[in-house]
Amino acid sequence: MIKSQLEIIEQAQLYLNQVSQEDYTAIISPNFISSAGSHIRHIIDHYLALISGLHNNEIDYDKRGRGTSLELHPALAIDKLNEISDWINHLSERQLNTLLPLKTEVSMTSKNVQTSIARELVFAGSHAVHHYAMIAQISFAQTKALPQTFGLAPATVSYMRAR
Repeated sequence: MIKSQLEIIEQAQLYLNQVSQEDYTAIISPNFISSAGSHIRHIIDHYLALISGLHNNEIDYDKRGRGTSLELHPALAIDKLNEISDWINHLSERQLNTLLPLKTEVSMTSKNVQTSIARELVFAGSHAVHHYAMIAQISFAQTKALPQTFGLAPATVSYMRAR
């Protein structure tokens, strides 16, 4: 579990280490309405919701840092991802299994469910890969090459290896 999360975050770090600030912040309209930087910031927001949730006894994915400097500066995003990796690396089994309320607008009438840090890490990782797929398309439009597996779900990569 921990190793898989660190591998997912490492994909973003590798991307961030090679992307220019110009490409990171570019919005290629009309095909895209957001930059790669906004996708990375959104991914980070979800991991920060888990960190905050463990401290505040409630995970809230609706609290987001839209328009922050993380969207503009790859180096700041790398620093934040390093902090998140350190946090994940130091999670205890007890913390992973901690049950917490999850507050999120899943519908107009229901906003709370019970969950665990472990379950939400699985979600955050899957969510990150989903956004990596969008970043891959943005990079493709910028004619920049990324690893072939960037933005592919682990199950998809396993399927491709088995063929």
